[in-house]
Amino acid sequence: MKLLLLSNSTMPGEPYLGWPREHIRAFLGEPKRIAFVPFAAVTYPLDEYARITTEAFAQLGHACFSLHSETDKVKALSAADAVAVGGGNSFQLLRTLYSAELIRALRVKVMGGMPFIGWSAGANVACPTIMTTNDMPITEPPTLRALGLVPFQINPHYTEKRIEGHGGESRDQRITEFLTLNPRAVVVGLREGTLLNVNDDLMSVEGTGLRLFRHGAEPKDIPGGTALRTALTGA
Repeated sequence: MKLLLLSNSTMPGEPYLGWPREHIRAFLGEPKRIAFVPFAAVTYPLDEYARITTEAFAQLGHACFSLHSETDKVKALSAADAVAVGGGNSFQLLRTLYSAELIRALRVKVMGGMPFIGWSAGANVACPTIMTTNDMPITEPPTLRALGLVPFQINPHYTEKRIEGHGGESRDQRITEFLTLNPRAVVVGLREGTLLNVNDDLMSVEGTGLRLFRHGAEPKDIPGGTALRTALTGA
C-alpha cells in the first residue's frame, strides 16, 4: 500500500501543490492517470478545483480527471492508475464518499496497490475516523468512520501555538480531549509543510516534522527525515 499524506497543499506565497511537488513526482514515478476527488470543497467551485489540480499534475507529466464530472464514479475510479483526494471540509468529503458509494471502492483499490495522495481533509479520510479533523461539522455523514488505510489518527495543519488573548482550547488540548475518550488511539499532529510517505509497514516523515500524541504520555516531536513503522510501534 502506497500513501502520501500531506498536512497542507500550499505554503504562503507558493504555488498550489508547490512545496510537495518533488515528493509527488518521486512518489508517482512514471506518468499515470489520476482520479481527483474534489468533494471536500464547499465554497470553492468544483470545476475550478479540478482545473487547478489537473494543471498541477500535468506539470509533473500526469493526466488527471475529476470524479465530480463522472456519471459512474466507481467505474471511473477503477480505470485510474492513482487517486488524489483534495482538502476542504472533512465532513462534506466523507458524506459524499458514502453517498456516491465510493468509500468501499476507494478502500479496495488503495489496499490493492493504487497509489493514494491526500492533503488536509484528504489525509483525514485515510485514518480510521475523521474525529481529529479541525473542521466544523457543517454536514452530517452517516458515520465518522473513514477509510482506515492507516491505524492512527491525523490532525492536519497542526500547531502548538496559542493566540494571545484567545480563550478557546489549543490544538494540544483538543487532542488531549480526544485521547481521554479514545485512550487506545494514537494521533499524529502534522505540521504545515509535512507529509507521511507510507509504503506498507514502513513510512517516512518528510518536511517540517510532526508531534505524536498518546494517552497518558507526553507529546513527542519527530523531525522530518525520520523512518517509522506504520503501526508507530517504538515511536
